[in-house]
Amino acid sequence: MKFFIDTANLDDIQEAYDLGVLDGVTTNPSLMAKEGITGEQNILQRYKDICDIVDDNVSAEVISTEYEAMLAEGKKLAAIDDKIVVKIPMIKDGVKAIKALTDEGIRTNCTLIFNAGQAILAAKAGASYISPFIGRLDDICTDGLTLIEQIVQIFDNYEFETEILAASVRHNMHLIQCAEIGADVVTCPLNVITGLLKHPLTDSGLEKFLADYKKGNQ
Repeated sequence: MKFFIDTANLDDIQEAYDLGVLDGVTTNPSLMAKEGITGEQNILQRYKDICDIVDDNVSAEVISTEYEAMLAEGKKLAAIDDKIVVKIPMIKDGVKAIKALTDEGIRTNCTLIFNAGQAILAAKAGASYISPFIGRLDDICTDGLTLIEQIVQIFDNYEFETEILAASVRHNMHLIQCAEIGADVVTCPLNVITGLLKHPLTDSGLEKFLADYKKGNQ
């Protein structure tokens, strides 16, 4: 499974990279705004800064919602760096843009997926990744993990090459359960990844080892 970090914060990205577990980054206009990054040139520069840290897979999202505009914006984003994956919303014109960008050799990530039908359409259009938002489904009392499981089965049935990128992953169990059911990628905040480090028995065991060492060397 690939680990992506969902942020526009360079310090968090660098920390995840230094851990040796980072495979990519996803971000969006909301995350850019959270970091105080506004204006087209500043946003483009932040994408470039992210690309300078990671090895590959930086999802950069279009703002446009009409086909021609998405196509032009997608090409502009892709020109920043070969690591860029153009993030396109799951709308009719978005599916068309995914097909056109894919035909030009530009990788795409279809975002805001909330059912299996949308996932199928994006995969057939040639999306490199599809992003089902499991946390937002949980928010409306729908099991987001069940959707991941359904998409995994469908994609396996027909050998789609599109990778399933579980998005809106909010806690450690989300991540582990996504791994269990076969999601190709998870994207989440840094604290979800670092949360995997923690277990009380690890802490107590280390504490005992160090205490025993200290006793033996007094």
